[in-house]
Amino acid sequence: MRRSNLIVAEILEEVKKVAQPGVTTQELNELAEAMLAKRKARSAFKGYMGYPSALCTSVNEAVVHGIPSSRVLRGGDILSLDFGVIYEDYYGDAAITLPIGRISPEAERLLRIAEEALYLAIDQAWAENRLLDISAAIQKHVESHGFSVVRDFVGHGIGQHLHEKPPVPNFGVPGRGVRLKPGMTLAIEPMINAGGTEVMILGDGWTAVTKDGSLSAHFEHSVAVTENGPYILSKL
Repeated sequence: MRRSNLIVAEILEEVKKVAQPGVTTQELNELAEAMLAKRKARSAFKGYMGYPSALCTSVNEAVVHGIPSSRVLRGGDILSLDFGVIYEDYYGDAAITLPIGRISPEAERLLRIAEEALYLAIDQAWAENRLLDISAAIQKHVESHGFSVVRDFVGHGIGQHLHEKPPVPNFGVPGRGVRLKPGMTLAIEPMINAGGTEVMILGDGWTAVTKDGSLSAHFEHSVAVTENGPYILSKL
């Protein structure tokens, strides 16, 4: 699990360096695919339920599952990169949201709060805690700053399959849900909106966007619950 997630982290880091104004999202996908081939790893996303690419590139109001295309990134955009691999039969999965050039103060704040929510959630991934302790940490932080959490998409267990039980929502009541045990591996992924919670799927059948057109940010790590606390598998 660590090896597969380290490949995810390394490739996201390289793609991040190239994500600049004037670059297309398809060029980012091609870079990710080339780096996958060098590492003798396979894409977790390409072909999954018909998804056509290795990378998900979600721009501005796109929440998740944006398909790479000829769209040119422009200064002021925010870009979510979600990436997964299979290496020696185990899955890795992580996501980051980046500023493209100079972005608005509100967009900067959205990205900051989303990333903070991820780490506050990870801090709850201790053995004997409850699953919704993770969820509640996200919801509390996000809503206390005037943003909303997406309810239509959730985090998930991960291991020898991309999506395993249990689902990990970004909202919930602390003290509820399954008890966390050492050895559990979870993909924790706050998806937060500057406006309302509602999303809709575009005509491509994949790209989820905010219904009100507000900006959305997404951060994700795959995390192991250990006897010594949470271990971030997808961190460099």
